Amino acid sequence: MTDHPEPTPTQALKLYSPRTVRELLERHGLRPTKSLGQNFLIDGNILRLIAEAGGAEAGISVLEVGPGLGVLTRELAERGATVTTLEKDERLKGVLAETLAGLDINIVWGDALDYDYASLPAGTRVIANLPYYISTALLTRFMKSGSVVSATVLVQREVAERLGSQPGQDGYGYLSALVSLYGTAKLLRDVPKGAFFPAPDVTSSVVRLDFTGEQPPQGLVLLLEQALHHRRKTLRNNLRMAGHDETQLDAALAGAGLPGAVRAEDVLLSAMRELYRLLSKTEHV
Repeated sequence: MTDHPEPTPTQALKLYSPRTVRELLERHGLRPTKSLGQNFLIDGNILRLIAEAGGAEAGISVLEVGPGLGVLTRELAERGATVTTLEKDERLKGVLAETLAGLDINIVWGDALDYDYASLPAGTRVIANLPYYISTALLTRFMKSGSVVSATVLVQREVAERLGSQPGQDGYGYLSALVSLYGTAKLLRDVPKGAFFPAPDVTSSVVRLDFTGEQPPQGLVLLLEQALHHRRKTLRNNLRMAGHDETQLDAALAGAGLPGAVRAEDVLLSAMRELYRLLSKTEHV
C-alpha cells in the first residue's frame, strides 16, 4: 500500500497543464521515457470521462495499468473505488508518493505483462491510459482473466478501430475476433494529441470493452489465432501451415460451408465455431 506523507502543494494543483507537469518532473529529476510509452494524460475532462464511463464508484474494484503521474489514479480513488495500479518505472515512486498522498491505493511495482490478472477480485473493472506499445497484449490478458468484467481504456485510434471491427471490414483480425468471442467493444470518443504530455505521434481513442465472463475453449482461441495469423491469406492455407491435416481440414471446411479460397478475415465467428467443432472430432485442436 502507499505511504501517507503529508499533503504537498502539488496536490492542490490539478495536473492538467504541461507547465505543471514539467515542473513536477523537473523537481523529481525525471523525463518521460518513450520506450515505456510515457505520454501522461493531462486533460481533466478526458480523465473524468474515462472514470465515469469505466464505472469507477464506491465499492468497485478497479485496476489501472500505467498510472504515470497518478492523475487518473487519484480521480478513480476519489470516486470511492478500490484501486490497484501497476507501474513498471520505479523512478516514479517519489512522484506518486506526492500526487497520491492521503489515498489508500495499492501500487504494484513491476511489469504488467507478468501480472496474474486471474488473481483480481471477480468483477474488477480496468480503467487506464494503457502503455500503447503493449496495449494489445494487455487487452488479451484482460479478456482471458475471467476476473475483469470491463476495460475502459485509452489506446491508439488504430487499435480502437480493430477492437470493434467485424469480418470483412478493414482492421479485422485476431484481436477483433477475441473481442467478439469474449464480449463487445464500443469506441467512445477520440482524444487530441494535446491531451497528453508529451504529445504522442498518434491519435488516441477511449474505448470500452465489456466481457460476458464466459471462457471459451482454448482450442477455439488457438484456432482463431492460427486462422488469422496472416489475415489476408486464405483460411485453408493458414490452418494448413499451422499443421492441420489437409484431408481433415478440407472435410471440415466443407462441413462448415466454407469455400477453400475464403480469406480468414472474411469468416464469421459462428463459422469459426463450427469449423472448430468439426476439426475437434478428428484432431486435438
